[in-house]
Parts: sequence; C-alpha cells; structure tokens
Amino acid sequence: MAQIMKVRIPFGAGLLLAGILLLGGVASAQNVKGIINGRTGATMSLQTQDSGNVVVVLTDNTQVEEVEGLFRSRSKQMNMTALIPGLPVSVSGSYNAQNQLVADTVKFKGSDLQHAEDIQAGLAPTEQAVQANKQQIQQNTQQIQQSEQQLQAQRQALAQQEAQLQAEQQKIAANKAAIAADNKRFGELADYNILGEVTVYFGNGQVAIEAQYKPQLLQLAQKATTITAYVIQVKGYASAVGSAALNQRLSTERATNVLEFLEQQGNIPLTNVLAPGAMGTSRQVAPDSTAEGQAENRRVVVRILQNKGIAGT
Repeated sequence: MAQIMKVRIPFGAGLLLAGILLLGGVASAQNVKGIINGRTGATMSLQTQDSGNVVVVLTDNTQVEEVEGLFRSRSKQMNMTALIPGLPVSVSGSYNAQNQLVADTVKFKGSDLQHAEDIQAGLAPTEQAVQANKQQIQQNTQQIQQSEQQLQAQRQALAQQEAQLQAEQQKIAANKAAIAADNKRFGELADYNILGEVTVYFGNGQVAIEAQYKPQLLQLAQKATTITAYVIQVKGYASAVGSAALNQRLSTERATNVLEFLEQQGNIPLTNVLAPGAMGTSRQVAPDSTAEGQAENRRVVVRILQNKGIAGT
C-alpha cells in the first residue's frame, strides 16, 4: 500500500504565506487624486496628473467627506452636490470591469470647495473693489479743487489711486481669463446642451418657493428623468439691495430650497445634481435702480443639462 507523505510547513513560512494572500485580497483597492472636470449623471470625470482622465462612479454607498485640520485628522460628512467641476478630490475605491473607479469615499478640503464655488460666483468681489476705488478717486479730485496748496499732494494721491485702479483692472482681466480657462477645463455649459429651464422668482428678503412655481419645477423634474445621463444645475441670485453678506446668504438659501424641493417632491437623486450655486449679486439681468429690475434679479435658475458627448452634438 502506498504511503501518504505529510508535508509540514514551518510556522514562520505559514505567516508569510498568509500575509501574501491577505495583500493579494486588497490589491484592487485604489486611491486616486485629481480635479473634477465634469459630471454626467451618476458619474464624474477626474483629471489626474499621472493617470490622465479617470471616470469615477458615484453610488448610494459613496461617502463624501470634507477633511479639516493640519493633518486632516477631522472630517465632516457632505452631500454629493458638493462635488462640482474645479474641485480637487481624493477618491478611494476599486475599478469595475469597465475600468471605472467605483468610489467608496471622496475627500476634499473645505478651502478647495470655497475656491471652486468662488469661480462659479464670478468676478463680483473684484468689480466691487474697482467701483470703490473709482469713488475714492472722485473724492480726491474734489479735494484738489478746494485747496491750491494741497494740489501737488492730491495729484500724487490721485496717481496712486489710478495705479491701484489699473492693478484692479488687471486682476479683473486675469480673473476673466482664469474663469474662461476653468470653464473649458472643468466642463461648464460649453460642454452641455440645455434641455430644459425654469426660473423661480422671490419677494424681497424671501427664500420660500411660491406655489405658482412648484408645478413648473415638477414638470422639469419629470422631463429630466426621460433624458439619458442628465444633470440638474441650480443657481440662486439676489438683487443688489442690502449688504453683500445678506445677498450671498439669500442666494444660497433660495438655491438650497429649490434643490430640496426637486429632491423631495421631484424625486431627483443627488447623484444627478450639481451643488447649488450661490451667485449673490453677480450676473444681474436687470438694473437694480427700479423695483421691477430688483424683482427680476431675485431668482433661482434651474436647468436640465446633458453632456454633448452623450447627445452626439
């Protein structure tokens, strides 16, 4: 009868083999860093330095976190709506059969999110600074006319103000160029078709949605669900009446209320929504010198977007 040979594996070698098997089991886990340059339905496109363009799949199990602290030791849970074009993120997950990175966690810094939102808000802060400098120049000119003895000093001050104005104008030009580049890089409206739009107007200082606009929003939400890989864009605005801080808050609350209505009543998933843009008093559509113009500027614009690559246009 043939004898059965028993092979003994040394204890240390067994631990080494178990470690190799354990490492092989988690080899599929990936961590990718890059900048969001587009959102299409429940996926987003990530521009990385080493791997080029990476498609990231967002699911109901994806955790979105804003990290804080010097060593990023603290984190805060965020909605997927915070994942907007232009935001640097770190994505952890694994690749599926389509070579798409299925995200388990998406992390970013709060300062990076603020910078990305500021890009969407436009040039209002810089333009306000330029206007303030223009008013200061006018005051200095009046002082020159009041006293001949101070003429030379006032001329020097005026020259300094003009230099500051030129510097501010250069900043505006640089910001415009940067925004144009970001729009091209991060996939703004130039890369999308607008397939539906509703504008909701608000009373002075009001943030609640009036009843007359709710059926329009529900119809827009129903239309969106028939469109392949749609994305909902929500942007809130305010008139220039009151302080800049108040108007920024009003535009934020208006956009957030409309988004919550679309999510809760229109059944729009957050994976298909860009972060509600708080545009403040930027991009006014009418003069704020009249009550009618102010009413037109107190608005939230909701759009259905579809990537032109999906539409074939």
